[in-house]
Amino acid sequence: MSPNGDFVSSLQTSLDFSGGDDGDPSLANGHRVFYEREVPFELRTATGTEEPQEVGALEAIKVRILAVGPEGAYSGLRIELTSENNLFFHYAHEMDAAEFGKLQEAQRLMVEFTEYPAVIVRNLNHCVKEPHSHLAVFVMTTDGGGRLDFVQNMEYKFVELLSLNFRASPEETVREQIAYRYNAVKGKLAAMQARLADINALVKVKNPSLLLQMKKTGI
Repeated sequence: MSPNGDFVSSLQTSLDFSGGDDGDPSLANGHRVFYEREVPFELRTATGTEEPQEVGALEAIKVRILAVGPEGAYSGLRIELTSENNLFFHYAHEMDAAEFGKLQEAQRLMVEFTEYPAVIVRNLNHCVKEPHSHLAVFVMTTDGGGRLDFVQNMEYKFVELLSLNFRASPEETVREQIAYRYNAVKGKLAAMQARLADINALVKVKNPSLLLQMKKTGI
């Protein structure tokens, strides 16, 4: 490899800022993440048993779907909802094969538990790719409950496709999640600063004039 090739390769290695999941409390009980994405949610608040009438605020909510067991044969599923705008916003939906039977009967679902994760993922992705026709409406109640409704706009009417119940996470869980997110960002920042220092040292040795140019342009 040419000297320039060595330099480029070293620079690319130094610019790898990817982080791991070390210390993630969501993975403590054998769960693993198989879906993580920000999805536009319409957030509404309900008082008591009354359904909210007003249109809610649109916000990007991070959705994480975690599973226990091998792919295609999950024994348990958990969906976590968090917000970058509100660190204390943390809701979870738990489901296993036994509980799914009740959901399946109540909502007349035509799928088995093994297909349930794919159905949720498909609905979430529709809300991202087709926001004008597919909506994710999250209704929060004052008693700590939550309900995620997937709704399709058929032009002449709204059709509810799937409804999932959530609960606001306990205070201890919220504290653990906030601490993890803070430490993760802090760790990435420290790693980024260390790697930028390595880049400066590398450029200084390999191409001093480039380092001067980078400093002048504020890179």
